[in-house]
Amino acid sequence: MEVIFEEEFTKNLEKYRHIRKQIKKKVDMVIKEPIKMGEPLKGVLRGFYSTPVKKNFLVIHLYCKICRKKGDDSIVACQDCNQRADETLKFVNLGPYDKAYLGASKL
Repeated sequence: MEVIFEEEFTKNLEKYRHIRKQIKKKVDMVIKEPIKMGEPLKGVLRGFYSTPVKKNFLVIHLYCKICRKKGDDSIVACQDCNQRADETLKFVNLGPYDKAYLGASKL
């Protein structure tokens, strides 16, 4: 499986380094079982999933295989979609609810 960390994700990882261990643990869980982890998002964020790290803190990710299977690839419209295999997992953003969702919608 190819794992990609978008620029916004890595930038925010540095910003929230005080909970880096918790974030890493959650990211590892998503990588291990991408289909089981996370809550599917709706509306303009359809195709993305959110996984809570702690009470008000989320990791936003996308699994290409499921995105394509559900037909959400036309909504998400990743610039590199045609260049990525189905077994690609993208970590898009992380942070408090409002900031994590806002960053994901800019992809």
